[in-house]
Amino acid sequence: MASGTTAPPPPGNLKRIVAASLIGTTIEWYDFFLYGSAAALVFNKLFFPDSDPLVGTLLSFLTYAVGFAARPLGALVFGHYGDRLGRKKLLVLSLLLMGGATFAIGLLPTHATIGSAAPVLLTVLRLVQGFALGGEWGGAVLLVSEHGDARRRGFWASWPQTGAPAGQLLATGVLSLLTAVMSDSAFGTWGWRIPFLLSGVLVIVGLWVRLSVDESPVFKEALARAEARKVTHVADTEKLPLVSVLRHHWRDVLVAMGARMAENISYYVITAFILVYATTSAGVSKQTALNAVLIASAVHFAVIPAWGALSDRIGRRPVYLLGAVGVGLWMFPFFALIDTGDFGNLLLAVTVGLVLHGAMYAPQAAFFSEMFATRMRYSGASIGAQFASVAAGAPAPLIATALLADYDSSTPIALYVIAAAVLTVIAIGAAQETRHRDLADIGPSADAKPAAARAADAHTV
Repeated sequence: MASGTTAPPPPGNLKRIVAASLIGTTIEWYDFFLYGSAAALVFNKLFFPDSDPLVGTLLSFLTYAVGFAARPLGALVFGHYGDRLGRKKLLVLSLLLMGGATFAIGLLPTHATIGSAAPVLLTVLRLVQGFALGGEWGGAVLLVSEHGDARRRGFWASWPQTGAPAGQLLATGVLSLLTAVMSDSAFGTWGWRIPFLLSGVLVIVGLWVRLSVDESPVFKEALARAEARKVTHVADTEKLPLVSVLRHHWRDVLVAMGARMAENISYYVITAFILVYATTSAGVSKQTALNAVLIASAVHFAVIPAWGALSDRIGRRPVYLLGAVGVGLWMFPFFALIDTGDFGNLLLAVTVGLVLHGAMYAPQAAFFSEMFATRMRYSGASIGAQFASVAAGAPAPLIATALLADYDSSTPIALYVIAAAVLTVIAIGAAQETRHRDLADIGPSADAKPAAARAADAHTV
């Protein structure tokens, strides 16, 4: 079969691939978001007790940001071996690392028990979480994108993206349940450990599902073609996918990084920083804020596949632009609604914000997958996504909290998100539409080769 004519898998097999990616990403995002919620609610007291409340929150968010700092390293390592060995093996490893680190946090002694060693150990485990998640995202979305029907790639590839709100829903739901049935004292003493320890059970389920799926057929075809041809540029790609990405796809990496700015920053302001802002500035209880995020995350989960399907009809860029512009315009109403202290307004603020965020997040998986050639796709998509997270999602709650502490106003925070939206609009405006690209037809350095050479490659078995 010629490259580019790979038949779509049977519907049942594709659904199993989607389910495996969704369950795995849900578990990993549960682990990651659980830390963010705990950082906003209890870690400031348990691991940084000598600081005043807002400074303690800043320090706990700083350890939260450390996890993002490790994500580019995870993207480089997992991307390198994912492009050489395949997507499936690396996804199993990322799940084990993430789950193990999260379970260990649940066993970690606090500052009251071991002193300054407690925040140090917490930071190390957060680094492991970030490293694992840096490799998780690219592999999960590629496994679906490279299995799926090209005509509905945006829809199918958006399902692993729902792992983020599903993980947020699960993490927030567990925390909300525990804070509802436990006293603040009991939750702060030992109850916070329960959701971290539950990760061990979830990882066992995730591993069982992920081990049951097949490797990407597009990757297997590209690997077989490379071994058969023994062409120099293919061999170089096998050794160092990163070098090939930077040589042939550096513009795409920059576009992906710019596209992530509004998406990443707005998400962590809406879901993590809100737990600080609503409780300290708007006088809303922790339970009320958690409930709003919980309900809004359910809506977020539901709309992501719809946005993904729309990107199959009108393109990735229009849907992405709609989300970026929408999030920017929503920021001032977002904070104004929260300031009322009314639960209905709080829920409306978070829900609309996450629906608009979904317009960026849903097409992102297919969009980034379609930018890069097969033998460097794991590296390219992961690098573009995770390097941006260091400048975007990592400092977002930290910057927002610092702005609140300095100005005692939501206006600078809204302007911060709006600036990110402007950067994303510029990046998407500079990008090419990708929805008609055939993933199996993009060779190792297709962008750098003449049309005649690409045509010759397409007929090589």
